[in-house]
Amino acid sequence: MPTPAAPASPASPDPSAFDRLVAEAEAAPTEGWDFSWFEGRATEARPSWGYARAMGERLGRAEAALDVQTGGGEVLASAPVLPPLAVATEGWAPNVAKAAALLHPRGVVVVASPEDAPLPFADGVFDLVTSRHPVTPHFDEIARVLRPGGTYFAQHVGPSSVFEVVEYFLGEQPEEVRGARDPEGERAAAEAAGLDVVSLRAERLRMEFHDIGAVVHFLRKVVWMVPGFTVDAYRPRLRELHELIIAEGPFVAHSTRHLFDAVKS
Repeated sequence: MPTPAAPASPASPDPSAFDRLVAEAEAAPTEGWDFSWFEGRATEARPSWGYARAMGERLGRAEAALDVQTGGGEVLASAPVLPPLAVATEGWAPNVAKAAALLHPRGVVVVASPEDAPLPFADGVFDLVTSRHPVTPHFDEIARVLRPGGTYFAQHVGPSSVFEVVEYFLGEQPEEVRGARDPEGERAAAEAAGLDVVSLRAERLRMEFHDIGAVVHFLRKVVWMVPGFTVDAYRPRLRELHELIIAEGPFVAHSTRHLFDAVKS
């Protein structure tokens, strides 16, 4: 999602604006992790550590690297230098095709692999495993495919991320849902799998949705936020939110992110 810029002007009170904005969002493609569609419609502050840049530096020093759940391959493709052996996995078919088209010209092998399946590689193949926003980090598998001394370097989504949006549509969530993806819980799971966590940093970051189309596109793209989301199912609630944004300005939410830097012992 674009970084914050000058606040957008309040949307027009035109009664047809809701239908137009929703139609635009429904027509927008959702493949990959390209968030350029949100330009001028929504913003999200970036973590201070600059994951894509830092990942690129790690890749430039690696011999064999694996990017897990690569999406459309956009983050991996941003690396200036890739190692002699570079592999990416992705589980959603439209993203597999998008990632292959983007990464094959750079010599990256893209492997279709379900998110919850064992990684289709031998033990100890890679000296670097990366991932940006994995749905679930499978630490046992990550540790298995890493060489001794190899590194897992990843940016994870943290607990209660963008829950202002989630709870607007679904209501207050139970504590076990709000607390899922806790970084300290993930630290314990990583260590149990044989990884030594060198550094674990967490940040909470401001997001703003400037129109209802941005909310619709976000929920269509990040499908696990409101499972089963469709415009028809939530049209009355969407219209209420549209009117709230018109009256009060951007809908504010907060994402949570944590940076994992771990080494296989």
